[in-house]
Amino acid sequence: MDERAALAVLEDELESVGDDAAVVDDLVVTTDMLHETTDFPPGTSRYTAGWRAVGASLSDVAAMGGQATAAVAAYAAPEFDRQELLAFVRGASDVCALVDAEYVGGDLDDHEEFTAVTTAFGTTADPVLRSGAQPGDLVCVTGTLGRSAAAIELFERARDRTLSSDRDADRERANELFRFEPRVAAGRALAPHATAMMDSSDGLARSLHQLAEASDCGFAVDADEIPIDDAVFETAETEGKALERATTFGEDFELVVTIPESAFESARKAITVALTPIGAVVDDGMTMDGQPLPDRGYTHG
Repeated sequence: MDERAALAVLEDELESVGDDAAVVDDLVVTTDMLHETTDFPPGTSRYTAGWRAVGASLSDVAAMGGQATAAVAAYAAPEFDRQELLAFVRGASDVCALVDAEYVGGDLDDHEEFTAVTTAFGTTADPVLRSGAQPGDLVCVTGTLGRSAAAIELFERARDRTLSSDRDADRERANELFRFEPRVAAGRALAPHATAMMDSSDGLARSLHQLAEASDCGFAVDADEIPIDDAVFETAETEGKALERATTFGEDFELVVTIPESAFESARKAITVALTPIGAVVDDGMTMDGQPLPDRGYTHG
């Protein structure tokens, strides 16, 4: 089974499975596991790895409309290098500080490959679930999409001397793109207006399919409205390829949110990051520019 099939099995056993995080007595809790071979391309600094690993869990707190409070991480590697370990912890601490949370430690272990298991905590008395979208709502995204796709391209370019004119610059730029800002503040501000919300870690297209399944609805999306990050155009050969990367690659950790049209302006003014309407909630079907939008995106396993 891949990750989605495994989650489907667990949904029959665990009542709380299905949203970005669990909420128990106003406590938001979520956990993630990232591996070197699948999540950290060659050239990823340990600082970026710490930032990204903990940031992924903080993003889940954001998707519930929660206030992040703390994070921990289990750090496993074939051997412990002092500089790498300190860099990881500093990256984890800095991304926590960015969202007014605290990195409070974790665990160390030997493992055949570098692996990070992160857990983030937060609070909310009124979580936003995936299941509340209503026909007529706008579907919106925060920020821009495609940063991680562009980063992967730059990491690969840095490894290939025939493609990269400045390997150090490409690697530095790739690490910068990999260090995203978890949208905790935006999630908190959007929560009073949102009917459904999740993060885009699996990609926009897959996120829309997941929201549609949870809310028993459909979506009609306008490709021209999708906010593609400028970095995507640095590496994508065509506009079509850029759109594909922005909608299906995933790992961007922006918020995908449905909002009643009457509440959009208030929601937009409540956050400091861009909020872009890309389409509408409909009764059924999943389309982009009137054509079927396949369920494509990032899947573990």
